[in-house]
Amino acid sequence: MKHYLGKLAARDRDEASDRHLAYYLTFIAGAANAGGFMAVHQYTSHMSGIVSAMADNAVLGDGAAVAAGFLALIAFILGAAASAIMINWGRRRGLHAQYALPLLTEAMLFVGFAVTGVWDASGPPTGVAVIATVSLLCFIMGFQNAIITKLSGARIRTTHITGLVTDAGIELGKGLYWNRAATSRHQPPVRADLPKLRLLSSLIALFFIGGVIGAVLFKHIGFTAALTLAVPLAILAAAPVIRDLQESRNRG
Repeated sequence: MKHYLGKLAARDRDEASDRHLAYYLTFIAGAANAGGFMAVHQYTSHMSGIVSAMADNAVLGDGAAVAAGFLALIAFILGAAASAIMINWGRRRGLHAQYALPLLTEAMLFVGFAVTGVWDASGPPTGVAVIATVSLLCFIMGFQNAIITKLSGARIRTTHITGLVTDAGIELGKGLYWNRAATSRHQPPVRADLPKLRLLSSLIALFFIGGVIGAVLFKHIGFTAALTLAVPLAILAAAPVIRDLQESRNRG
């Protein structure tokens, strides 16, 4: 188990470690997205809905809602940018924890999210508190999405499933395509990538399962539920971070 956990966020990647890390992060993204909705009544993992809401509110003349949506969008972008900066910084220094450090940072951000609820336990956040909470969650989602995008070479996303569902539909269509014998001589037959379809289906299912569990946790224990998302991220990040610290101490 120690060896397995140590490989998930390690510098040296393979297809299996990318896939398994994506499983965990997709589950966490689903939990954070649904749990965030329970906390502040807004989804934060996909920017399509936020930008569409900005357009609607612009037409309706609700400038405050447009501004709030813009802040959420900027927070997501800044989260992705911060993650990319951290990963590239780690790569330039050859760190084993070039992906683990962002995961550990994400865990700390979830702790910060939990603390915001502890500070204001009088009830659900309102007004400025909602905007700040949504922006923080959007920052976290952008941050996480950039991690898996960078380490997988943009093959996998975890914080929203629109692309996953589209890709699954493409593979399903390829699998259902009728290859005529007369045309197969001129063009290669259409074949579905079944391993890819299984991966996509698993990620979609994990996002849903994470959403159910996240919603239940946030409903019953509130913002503190974010701590249950921080713990697995810290565990995933631990081994590479410890290895870098040990090597640094040995060099010193």
